[in-house]
Amino acid sequence: MPARFHRRQFLQSSMAVAAGSVILKDSRSVGAYQANEKLHIAVIGACGQGESNMNQVAGENLVALCDVDQRRAEEAYRRFPRAKRYVDFRKMLDELHGQIDAVVVSTPDHTHAVAAVAAMKLGKHVYCEKPLTRTVHESRVMRLTAIQQKVVTQMGNQGSATEDLRRGVELAWAGTMGELREAHIWLANGDGPQERPKDQPPVPPGLDWDLWLGPAPYRPYHPAYVPASWRAWRAFGNGGGGDMGCHTSNMAFRALRLDLLWNADPAVKPAVPATIRVEAEASEIHPETYPRRLVAKFDFPARGNLPPVKLTWYNGGPKPAKDALLGHVMTEWGCLVKGNQGALFTSCPWNTRLELLPKEKFQGFQGPASTIPRSPGHHAEWIRACKGGPKPFSGFEIGGPMTEMVQLVHVASLEGGPIEYDPLSGVIVNSAQANQLLHRPYRPGWTL
Repeated sequence: MPARFHRRQFLQSSMAVAAGSVILKDSRSVGAYQANEKLHIAVIGACGQGESNMNQVAGENLVALCDVDQRRAEEAYRRFPRAKRYVDFRKMLDELHGQIDAVVVSTPDHTHAVAAVAAMKLGKHVYCEKPLTRTVHESRVMRLTAIQQKVVTQMGNQGSATEDLRRGVELAWAGTMGELREAHIWLANGDGPQERPKDQPPVPPGLDWDLWLGPAPYRPYHPAYVPASWRAWRAFGNGGGGDMGCHTSNMAFRALRLDLLWNADPAVKPAVPATIRVEAEASEIHPETYPRRLVAKFDFPARGNLPPVKLTWYNGGPKPAKDALLGHVMTEWGCLVKGNQGALFTSCPWNTRLELLPKEKFQGFQGPASTIPRSPGHHAEWIRACKGGPKPFSGFEIGGPMTEMVQLVHVASLEGGPIEYDPLSGVIVNSAQANQLLHRPYRPGWTL
């Protein structure tokens, strides 16, 4: 442990020295720092999205690659031959924790928390894919562990680095749209009922099925789950809405400062919880998979001097009424935050293509000066922060609550009636039964 702290201090001091040579790419750039030493990064999940994340951090020193599917990971092993190879991340962290500064987690949702929390408890900085976890409770543990360990974190909702997302949030915070009391989020992708396969084909060579399952309840291997179909199954993923929810809801969550409900000062906790009310209606409820279509209605309480707000979530086809869009043409994906003086709209899952509505009112509008620093790149700002630079824009203090909001949609749909969730305590105050849906037991050998 002392060696780890020495290394971190060296990286931070190197960053401080290099800060004197900031290279500005253009007037909106944050700058690029040239540190004297690269981070030592371990990658958990080297295929699929893991490959994309590796490409983004390949300029650092990749010291270890871990994947439960050795055959699919072969290309990553070929590209980084000096990195040590592992199948079980627990063994990797046990053997190499003294040589690792940071960890990238790109596994399926159900193993995000156990991997990321294990790394953070060793003092490692963590980049973790979205949605941050499989359960509400895991999201809370991720956020609180990051705070306790004082590590640098970033959730993989890459739209957080875009100009349009940051400009939209600036305009909302500046009061450009007036008092914000209404929001709509709609996602094109739904799921639909599926029965668990009954046949039991052999496990493919190179795949450690038991490690792939991790903390999830045991079931026999089937290609209906891997390599890419696990998201639709409640045992492993968060459904289509969970997959893209932390992208599409990003602007609304930030513009409305919903994070304040989770990150409030515990010393001034109110006598009566300021609860979030959620009610959801789904096309069907299936024990194995997520519904085709779903609509959820949130009532968020006041956040300091910000008023209560109503947010409606549409999944798998339903969309807002036309009059809510202030004349905008409906899109397949979208996020709209509405005030008494106009609205902010962003399209596609990543909150790009910002528009101010109604268009005729904001023709030629420039708005206030920028207040949020622009990003050198979503992964780059995490790396920079690991070396002592500015805090990333999508750390777990944002990613954790945003993931909880996304997961509460499905908790409410399973409950069948309104739930009242206290974000400070992590408890549903009006239903003991619904509280059981906030987490699930782990298989023996797995823990947070």
